[in-house]
Amino acid sequence: MRYLVGVTLLWAFSFSLIGEYLAGQVDAYFAVVTRVALALLVFLPFLLRYRGNTGYAITLMLLGAVQLGVMYLFYYHSFLFLSVPQVLVFTIFTPIYITLLYDLLSGRFNARFLLAALCAVAAAAVMREGIPAPDYWLGFMIVQGANLCFAAGQVGYKKLLMAQPSQRDQHLAFGWFYVGALLIALPAWWFFGAAQYPQTLTQWAVLLWLGLVASGLGYYAWNKGAAQVSSGALAVMNNALIPAGLLVNLLLWNRTADLSSLSIGFILLLFSLWLCRDSAKPHRSIKLG
Repeated sequence: MRYLVGVTLLWAFSFSLIGEYLAGQVDAYFAVVTRVALALLVFLPFLLRYRGNTGYAITLMLLGAVQLGVMYLFYYHSFLFLSVPQVLVFTIFTPIYITLLYDLLSGRFNARFLLAALCAVAAAAVMREGIPAPDYWLGFMIVQGANLCFAAGQVGYKKLLMAQPSQRDQHLAFGWFYVGALLIALPAWWFFGAAQYPQTLTQWAVLLWLGLVASGLGYYAWNKGAAQVSSGALAVMNNALIPAGLLVNLLLWNRTADLSSLSIGFILLLFSLWLCRDSAKPHRSIKLG
């Protein structure tokens, strides 16, 4: 759990940096390619020495292509139809996708984890607001595509490590994850990107931070943590970023926030985590099939 908590705090700062220094100022596709390329650079020394299972490497590439590459394509395209608050609102369904996908692949149904995911969604909904737009439902479906990709990547990585417990040194092969993402992000930038590059040292510094730390170390630590907790706890932690991000934005950039809604949502998240307690012990679940 400590990996997920640490990355949650890390990404809470990252989202504020994106909103303050990159959004609307630097081409989104260029930012994605830069982040993925820098993240790959972090693991390149290990990747060059990789002599492991080829099938394992290919699977990691596929997971990276889905969890980062395709997810970002959906995510950035959704801004053509929705406002930023609306996009954020629609990301709250990710916990449900995680617990349902994991149960489906495991051939079981865990009602407690699904309830925890629903509580996490309710917590996120309390903290966010959105206003309907003309392309409301189309934008909604696009964001759900992003949510499904992000959820599928996390669940896939968790299942991959469960199937191959011998892969203990995850950092030696994780570079393949970013190779897969880059194979999606690079052509997307080539075809859809605009000539809108960073103009200040601050913007370049933010991109370096996002690429080397938030993406490079962040996604590795997040997926590593995802493999160590229950599917229910993982689902809940996907929405824990909401209160953390709001607090960071409020404290550092003095943005207004409804403290009562934030408090209620935080309590709901704590209740969700409580539902996922004793994750190391087997839970009652319904076997499918």
